[in-house]
Amino acid sequence: MKYFVDEHSIVRKIWGKADTVLFIFAGASAEFALNKAVDWLYFTGRLPADPLGRLFSTVEYARLILFSKHDDALAAIDKITAIHQGVEQVRGAKIPDWAYRDVLFMLIDYSIRSFELLERKLTAAEKQEIFDTFYKVGSRMGISGLPLTYTAWKPMRKKHLKDDLIKSTYSVDLYTKYKQHLGNLRYLLLKQVQMLLVPTPIKEMLPLGKTSLLRPVLWAYKVARSVKIDWLLKEAILPTQYKAQIRGLDQSF
Repeated sequence: MKYFVDEHSIVRKIWGKADTVLFIFAGASAEFALNKAVDWLYFTGRLPADPLGRLFSTVEYARLILFSKHDDALAAIDKITAIHQGVEQVRGAKIPDWAYRDVLFMLIDYSIRSFELLERKLTAAEKQEIFDTFYKVGSRMGISGLPLTYTAWKPMRKKHLKDDLIKSTYSVDLYTKYKQHLGNLRYLLLKQVQMLLVPTPIKEMLPLGKTSLLRPVLWAYKVARSVKIDWLLKEAILPTQYKAQIRGLDQSF
């Protein structure tokens, strides 16, 4: 049976753990707020109305691709492409290719950053494997201008961070929405995670603070995870309505 992503791939290990997936989207939520194309997410109204729901919708699509048989994954990618094309038709404009690349680049970058923060350093071969997986997704979507290797991706990623981010009224509004939906304590936790994860240009543009208080907490969490009691911490900090979905993110390997 042929899968879109090999069953023993590092990509499955990264996306098969709830905490890693949540960290990926904590980082991406910061960058989304600054992206010059965030108005497209506001156009549909889904992101500002329900940022957590939008997060889990995106997670479900990503995991459907990464854990599915090859043909099923291609069908899921085609469905995503069709959804975007539908939005373009309604708005009467085209989502720029650089915006598609930005999202793909986020998934590559925060997959690496989150795993290395929570687990261990990745090898060069593993980073290339992560890149190759999302390159296949982007290629199937018809995204132009994609680099062919992880090495070629790195300078492009830096250029995107320099050229495609801006603090706007959308940025401020989106963080207000995060706070409304998460509550004060979880919102503070989100920003602490983002401070550990996001590249320097993003830290400089957002009000995240200068020093994360999470490093000692993160060490304690890793210990808790090693003795299988990390679920107690997750239960304490996660929004009640999403706990079942978050538990469902964990895969057995």
